[in-house]
Amino acid sequence: MEAKLDLPFDADKMLAGLRRWVECESPTHDAAAVNRMMAMAGRHLALMGATVETIPGRKGFGDCVRARFPHESREKGILVLAHLDTVHPVGTLAEGLPFKRVGDKAYGPGIQDMKGGTYLAVEAIGQLIKAGIPTSKPVTVLLTSDEEVGSPSTRDLIEAEAARHSVVLVPEPARPNGGVVSGRYAIARFNLRTTGRPSHAGARLGEGRSAIREMCKQVIAIEEMTTDACTFSVGVIHGGQWVNCVATYCDAEALSMAKRQEDLDAAVQRMLSLKPSGNDVQLEVTRGVTRPVWEPDDKVLALHAKAETLAKRLGFDLPHESSGGGSDGNFTGAMGIPTLDGLGIVGALAHTLQEHVQVSSMVPRAKLFAGLLQDV
Repeated sequence: MEAKLDLPFDADKMLAGLRRWVECESPTHDAAAVNRMMAMAGRHLALMGATVETIPGRKGFGDCVRARFPHESREKGILVLAHLDTVHPVGTLAEGLPFKRVGDKAYGPGIQDMKGGTYLAVEAIGQLIKAGIPTSKPVTVLLTSDEEVGSPSTRDLIEAEAARHSVVLVPEPARPNGGVVSGRYAIARFNLRTTGRPSHAGARLGEGRSAIREMCKQVIAIEEMTTDACTFSVGVIHGGQWVNCVATYCDAEALSMAKRQEDLDAAVQRMLSLKPSGNDVQLEVTRGVTRPVWEPDDKVLALHAKAETLAKRLGFDLPHESSGGGSDGNFTGAMGIPTLDGLGIVGALAHTLQEHVQVSSMVPRAKLFAGLLQDV
């Protein structure tokens, strides 16, 4: 039976609901804030008729929410995989990025990445329930709490849940051209520590060896390793405690991204082989969380073909591409489970104080998601 796409989505009502989610700030490293957001979303899903479980967080991160919707079939179902943590600290609403609408753009912390897409997916499920239209398979929604830092505490949960499903839909932000994501580059994170020799910066500067200075040398060397095949960047540095003391320690976090797994594997070896610039300072590099490369296969391309057919019925194109900027789709795609990512709202400037979505994209993207829930 052909999927029903003429559902009564209302952009203004959707935006009002999304606003409540956006204004519940939920930065990854604030477990209590994430838990408030999870509680809000969990209650929303329970009111829709789902059986909702809260899965306690670990490693200092927030809880996760799993919601299963009733279905007459016992076959492997559809996993809607999303995260509710954001990069924006509590206070961003008040200090730099209040929720607002300006023409076709709606702004707010996490509105594009990815509360907008998550809300859209939940709204699509709700509209089908209201219309009495069954999904093609049982639907589970898994909302995770640490995606923005590489999912160190939830990868096992994601992979275990995905293995119980036949298809995964990820409402991460749409590509700038409105397309979806059919593959993701591999990503590795690293933790670095340099150790120097302390001294009084005013009285005995020459006796010290600055860990900060050594880290600066390493940052330049690391970022200069970037090629077309593999990128290297350092995004976090912490060092020193007193300005009048030569710093003993400096810590940093680096990230490497590659289109091919073999290029990332080579990058890992390069990072782990880094040496200090001299004998009087030390450097330690440890590997952090990794996202495996996800390359599209025939099953993913078939899934995209279904989505593309639905999009054409709705009057828009739906190109697909492999993309950087990892997501939890890396894990499920690498497992060989048909995964389609980038099904969220069209927007721009995620992770900045100009993060926004296009309001006009909400209804067509919601209809597309509802169509997929009926068709896959």
